[in-house]
Amino acid sequence: MSIQPQMGELHDLLVRPIVDLALAEDLGRAGDITGQACIDPDARLSVVWASRQDGRVSGLSCARLALAALDPSARFEVVTPDGSDVLPGTVLARAEGNARAVLIAERTGLNLLGRLSGIATLTRSYVRLVEGTKATIVDTRKTTPGLRALEKYAVRCGGGVNHRFGLDDAILIKDNHVVACGGVGEAVRRARAHAGHLVKVEVEVDGLDQLEEALKHGPDVVMLDNFSLDDLRTAVSLAKGRAVLEASGGVNLTTVRAIAETGVNVISVGALTHSAPVLDIGLDAN
Repeated sequence: MSIQPQMGELHDLLVRPIVDLALAEDLGRAGDITGQACIDPDARLSVVWASRQDGRVSGLSCARLALAALDPSARFEVVTPDGSDVLPGTVLARAEGNARAVLIAERTGLNLLGRLSGIATLTRSYVRLVEGTKATIVDTRKTTPGLRALEKYAVRCGGGVNHRFGLDDAILIKDNHVVACGGVGEAVRRARAHAGHLVKVEVEVDGLDQLEEALKHGPDVVMLDNFSLDDLRTAVSLAKGRAVLEASGGVNLTTVRAIAETGVNVISVGALTHSAPVLDIGLDAN
């Protein structure tokens, strides 16, 4: 299976500065002294990237751009594109270029490729567990600073959907906002008065009483924070479709199916980006 989420030129614009920073961090003050000592400056090397685990691929552009930054003439061929399911031994890409450049780019490319593929793989697991329900798996802003766009891209590779990218693209009233405003209803009322016609308003509630108060003021989305399964079912009945209901808190691979079966529309999972294990991917000369 391959879902191949598209970003095109924008994706490269986002990836390139991240790759450049990672390469600069690795090269330090003197460059790759191992390559300088051991490898002829004109030597060529052919390599393959291959998965060592079952998973889903995301981030091949990181490996491609890392190599291109050091050897613009290098050849890079994607064999198994982003969004594809892989088994141990599946070849992801092949490349040929200056040997020193290939080996300098190796770790930067693998670090990012493994990280993003791990996120895609974990997301895939959550998405598969809610199949047959109406629930959508979404991410959160619990991302690695500087890597949010790439990590959210990886979620899409895994079949998930992105929540907010930042503070500027939707109003999300959290518990501390509620305290500062003096109550859920007042917070939603103020948000509605402030928001433009294209801006969604979401409010977090921690009980059924807050849900009923929030619904009086017409939020687009209500986040049900750490609700029990019984309270989630009651919330679905109370809302009667007046707002999108998002379950959050206490979500893991063991609980997500039962949460989805309560009838909520969205399940937000911070673990997709803050706790995904890296997918083991290797680079070998051939």
